[in-house]
This record gives sequence, C-alpha cells and structure tokens, in this order.
Amino acid sequence: MKVVIGGVAGGATAAARLRRLDEQAEIIMIERTGYVSYANCGLPYFIGGAITERRKLTLQTPESFHNRFRIDVRVRQEVVAIARAAHEVIVRDLETGETYAESYDKLILSPGARAVVPELPGVDAERLFTLRTVEDTFRIHGFVEREQPRSAVVVGAGFIGLEMAENLRERGLDVTVVQRGGHVMPTLDADMAAIAHNHLRNHGIDLKLDANVEAFEPQADGSMLTRVEGSEPLSSDMVVLAVGVAPEGTLAREAGLELGIRGSIAVDEHMRTSDEDIYAVGDAVQVKNFVTGDDALIALAGPANKQGRIAADNICGIESRFSGSQGSSVLKLFDLTVAGTGLTEVAARAAGIEAQHVVLSPASHATYYPGSSSMTMKVLFEAGTGRILGAQAIGMDGVDKRIDVLATAIRAHMDATDLTELDLAYAPPYSSAKDPVNMAGYLIENILEGRVEQVDWNRAIAPAGDEVVLDTRTAGEYARGAVDGALHIPLDELREHLDELPRDKHLLVYCQSGLRSYVACRILAQHGFACANVAGGYGFYQETRLDAERRRTDVADCGVAL
Repeated sequence: MKVVIGGVAGGATAAARLRRLDEQAEIIMIERTGYVSYANCGLPYFIGGAITERRKLTLQTPESFHNRFRIDVRVRQEVVAIARAAHEVIVRDLETGETYAESYDKLILSPGARAVVPELPGVDAERLFTLRTVEDTFRIHGFVEREQPRSAVVVGAGFIGLEMAENLRERGLDVTVVQRGGHVMPTLDADMAAIAHNHLRNHGIDLKLDANVEAFEPQADGSMLTRVEGSEPLSSDMVVLAVGVAPEGTLAREAGLELGIRGSIAVDEHMRTSDEDIYAVGDAVQVKNFVTGDDALIALAGPANKQGRIAADNICGIESRFSGSQGSSVLKLFDLTVAGTGLTEVAARAAGIEAQHVVLSPASHATYYPGSSSMTMKVLFEAGTGRILGAQAIGMDGVDKRIDVLATAIRAHMDATDLTELDLAYAPPYSSAKDPVNMAGYLIENILEGRVEQVDWNRAIAPAGDEVVLDTRTAGEYARGAVDGALHIPLDELREHLDELPRDKHLLVYCQSGLRSYVACRILAQHGFACANVAGGYGFYQETRLDAERRRTDVADCGVAL
C-alpha cells in the first residue's frame, strides 16, 4: 500500500500511526514549508523570548522522521493538483520549480488553514506581518532583533493576536490591539471577556474595540499608520495582522471533492472525503460541533491530531470515528489563564438551545494554604435538563484543570447532578474539599430544583418598580462601592432586620461573589419574601463596570479600584 500525506499536526500524526499499524506500507509525506512537524502553538513564545532555541520549535525533522519511521519526507514541495482517476498527485518542487507525478493508493490531505489577509490598502507593506508558519516566526523575530521596534499594532484579538500582543509587550514594546468586534476572544462571552480586557490594560496594552481597520500606510520614516474608521490613525513601528484563519480547500475544490462551509473539505466521521480513497484532516476540514451536532470549523491542534490517527486507522481497516469537537482551549495572558470549552451564550442562542448559566468565583485551592487566588467561572447548562453545554474560566491558577474536567463532563453528556457527584482529587495545596466544579453543579441544581431564583446584573442595575436591590456584604465592603440605591444589610445581621424589608417587593440580592447572597435568599424565602440571587456577585459586576468605564474614557471610574 502506498499512502501520500500532508505534513504538520494532522499529517504527521497520521503518518506515524500508519507506520505503527503497517510496517510494509510505502509512506510519502509532502510538506510545502521547510518544516514537517512543528510546534505551531509555540510560535509567539519564540518571538517573545520565552522559547530561546529555534530547534525546540521543530518536533520532528525529515531526518528524524525517516530514522524512526522510515517515511519519505519531502519538504519545500507542494501538491498542486490531484488526478483522481489516475490516483496521482502532481507535485511542484518549490526550490527548482520542477513538477512530477506521484501515485497513491490512499491520499490524506492536510493542507491546514491560511492566515486571513483582508483586501485593504497597504497589506503588502514590509513592516506588516502575519503569523502561521515557522518561516513567519523567524521573519518577525529577525525584524524585532534587527530593527528594535518600540511599538506595534496588533489587528485581531483571537489566540494569535493576544499571544503576539503579550509577547511583544514582554519585549518592551508599546502595543495596541485593534479588534473589530466588541470584545476579545470569541470563545468568551462579553461579560467574561471584560476580565481579560481589564487585565490587558493593566499590563499596558491599549485596547481599541469595535474598531474597523480601513488601511495601512507605510511612512517615509519607516513607521506604519493604521487607519481606523472614525478614529485617529495609529502610528507604530510594526503591524501584526491576526484576524483569523480560513480553511485551505483550493486543492480539494479543484479536484472536484465535496466542500463544506467556507470552502472547507467535507468529510464523514471516518475522515473520508467524497472520494473513498482520499481522506482529509486538520484545520481544512469541516467537523461536527459535539454539543450541537451542527457543521463547524474548529482549527485547533488537539482535534487535528485525533483526526490524523482516525484517518490512519480507517486506511488500515480499523473502524475509528471522529465524533466532533467542542473547541476546548486555553490561553496564557500574562499571569492570567483564560480557558473555555463547549458553547458560549451567543453560540447556544444561535443554535436555538435554551441555555442558562451560573457564575461563581471560587478559590483555586484551600484559602488557608498559601498562594490561593480566586478564579471566575461561567458554566452554561440546558434549561430544564441541566445538561452541561459549555464553560469559561479565568484566573491565576487552577483554571485549566477545571475546564478540562468540565470538557470531560460535556463529552460524557453529564448534567448538574453528575457534577455534584464527581470524585475529584483534593489536598489543600491543590483544591478544596468541594471543588469549584462540584460547586458549579450545586449552583445549577439549586436553580433547577427551585431553591433559588437567579437574575443577572443587567436586571439588578435597572430594577423594575416592584423590585428592590439588597446588598448583603459587610459594612467595609459596602463602603468601598455598591450599587446605587441598594439597601444594605450584612448577611449575619439579616435575621434581626427582616422587618425593615418591604414584603410587597421582589428583592434582588447580591454579595461579593454570589455565595452569601444565596444564603440570604434561603433565609428570605423561608420568611415569606420573594427574592432572587444576582449571578456572579459584585466582584463580577465591578469587572464589567470597569471595562465599560475604561472603554468610554480610558480612565477608570474613581469608585472602582484598579
């Protein structure tokens, strides 16, 4: 059997798996860049200096792949056409320009995705960069080392954009991030993204949100002007364009293979295309969203590696299926960790799913053990059933662990009760006896079983005529800032002051995190009051309020601590 494969994450995984399953197969890997298997997700950290050696970016070389797996690896060569009837690919040697035909029994396409470059004036400027390959990385790194730029504009605030902003800032550059949408990171809801916004600003990043770039203009002094609709142009020494990626489906389209959304390659659950002898894996393929079952594009390394293995299995006669991706991801943002899995509120709404959520601010581990810090978690669940739909978490420590547990819960179709019963590892340096994941389950269970009503801050800051806001924090907390017009009775004094509360009003109750206000709601409900707990507490509200204030003025409201 002769198999021709593309390179990098999906292709390299498929090639290695094929060899482990079939020692006799002839395996040829063709890769258009100079690097057959590299740490794509580590590229920004080489530019920033966290990774110092070039060789550490390459996971395998053509030589090491051949020595270990006896695979014929051909770099700087590109498949330019597929002759399906003849079972041949046409390959161009990018060094010499010569072309040749290579036959195959099975073909695995792994063309990946290309950086999106909008058709704007100046996108071909010498000081404008995109980051997708190792070669891109070395180009940016060489420019920074050689020219010593003092400022940069990063257009786009997804994974690559924010990682580049962080790493350039760590090198001492003044960095401005320009984002067309209203918040960074599409894997976050706007309220959670507010926390990331504040953290970026606190580390010296200038954020321009809801900003539409119109053009780039090289200047005579070597600088760049980035023109933004309705705003003053931004001057910088370099520009990084990171507005997303698009599946590279040109080869498949020209070969007459069935395509999916946005020109991606359509595959079945075995990673087989519309041609039974051609498979496709990685960022170029259309997959199923695991939570909704809808077609989706999810360009992440984890799914690509799994798809490569599954394609190899099926070629070798092993029945393997890819059941979909839920987009689990994690991002380092200076000393903050931002992670998510499954659906956001926006995605659930678009899918027609009736979703609710809880917001909690648990400690990363037992608070009496040194080094504990708070994280903010938002967990989405299906109304009525309690099925876990998605989760987002932001904090200094322990965030990735909780998101991984919740990602597993989604994969296992768990509901809130299942979360409460998860038996998770505990010791004071690592967690609490009631892990944050367990606590999320308890909160959801309380809502589903009618023990507490929940409202969000949009309602609490604009109460209706028959509603009154009640603050149950301590006097010291209240003095440092509170919702205008809120009544104040500390939780521990609530029972003694029940006669001061209006029984003909609906009480919207908050504390700093949502825990004490839940206790207050249980007291109030059992004394005949109609009440609701405000999700997330005042700490969550402070983050969103601070973000909104700084968007308006770039200066925080004096009532909110920076």
